[in-house]
Amino acid sequence: MRVVELQQLQVQKLTQQQLQSVELLQLSTVELEAYIQELALENPMVEPEERTAAELDRGEELISRLRWLEDNDRQNHFYQTMSEEELDPLARIGTEGGLEETLQRFVLRQIDRLPLDRDMTRCVQSLACFLEDDGYLRVGLEEISKNTRIPVPMLEQGLEILQSLDPPGVGAETLSQCLVLQLERQGEVGPALSVAKDCLDLLAKRRYRAIGEKLGLTMTQVQQAEERIQQLEPRPGMMFQRSEQVAYIQPDVFVEESDGGYVIQVRQRERPMFHINSYYRELLKQSSDREVREYLGAKLRQAENVLWAVDQRESTLQRCAQVIVQRQNEFFRRGPMALVPLRLVDVAQELGIHESTVSRAVREKYLQCQRGVYPLNYFFSRRAVGEEQASSMGATAARMLLRRLIEEEDKAAPLSDQKLCERMAQEGCPLSRRTVAKYRDEMNIPGASGRRRY
Repeated sequence: MRVVELQQLQVQKLTQQQLQSVELLQLSTVELEAYIQELALENPMVEPEERTAAELDRGEELISRLRWLEDNDRQNHFYQTMSEEELDPLARIGTEGGLEETLQRFVLRQIDRLPLDRDMTRCVQSLACFLEDDGYLRVGLEEISKNTRIPVPMLEQGLEILQSLDPPGVGAETLSQCLVLQLERQGEVGPALSVAKDCLDLLAKRRYRAIGEKLGLTMTQVQQAEERIQQLEPRPGMMFQRSEQVAYIQPDVFVEESDGGYVIQVRQRERPMFHINSYYRELLKQSSDREVREYLGAKLRQAENVLWAVDQRESTLQRCAQVIVQRQNEFFRRGPMALVPLRLVDVAQELGIHESTVSRAVREKYLQCQRGVYPLNYFFSRRAVGEEQASSMGATAARMLLRRLIEEEDKAAPLSDQKLCERMAQEGCPLSRRTVAKYRDEMNIPGASGRRRY
């Protein structure tokens, strides 16, 4: 017999307006502006605001400042020069009409200038076509011979010619060979050449004593060879790869010092990001067509929901930033070493909102202060865990303290992890040896034996 039961359940559902608010809360400033532009394309009620004369003047001022920085920034002079070359038609000569230099084009132009006969020129050109982007030739000569019908002995001669070209190390089959080619080009005949040839694996593991015993070198010679090898380029072709476009950051929160305290300002526009189109609003009131009224009514509600969500986004971000600055007040005075433990749930409890709301509010948001621009997530740090109890210092500050202690140690007698534990405790950050080793590994810092200098 089938039994039918009625149950009364209470289920919480988010309204369309709340869903819209959640969606916009997690967007960065750039993403929000792109969202509004897309919305304007499909919603006739949305009419983006045009920039005011004051905003345009600020934009011109910013461009002027950027131009001044370009003229005075020696670090980026190379990129500025590249930009000037792109505007010069004569810069296209020798690059087959293109602006982008590649490894193969660079090598092929060198081959064209070599005094080689026709067959050898074709041989070296064929080898150059098999180069990978990082400059290595990982395809075997026998396989190349099958594809090009060039004898292997001729390919071996061609490979020697290819490896004599720029950039140094091009055409190498292994990392060891790449480093050896560069050292030989520099005229190196000392320990660095021997280490690169025979002991690269041991060097990667920092087994200096084993290298010294194998090659008959002192510890000082081994470490000097390591320093020489570290100056080489392990991927000679990488300089020709197109660099990724720089992503510019627009800070969402500004912190300024005022009367001994700090004032928080959230990036806000002088006017809303868009307004409701007056023509379609009037058409909604006057139209007698039911479908037109339903369509425009839905679009009007959508636009109003977005305006409300944008206001909520700014309000929530302001409140979260306020708590973060209050909790991490000493950071703005003394720097990263003063960061204290702070969790998302701590901010959520103080504001009376859910932890996920705080997570969305700080996602892809940036804070600008006198120390620079930081992602808001940077100010959330777990408590550094000690042997008996959690330290009052945050994990980020603990790592910085650990790095400082290692940088200040005597390199002839570096501190062991246990000694570092004791030093950390003296600095007010008691940690277990395991935690010290974990933080050290996360910062890619070797152990005491790997840091020793003879």
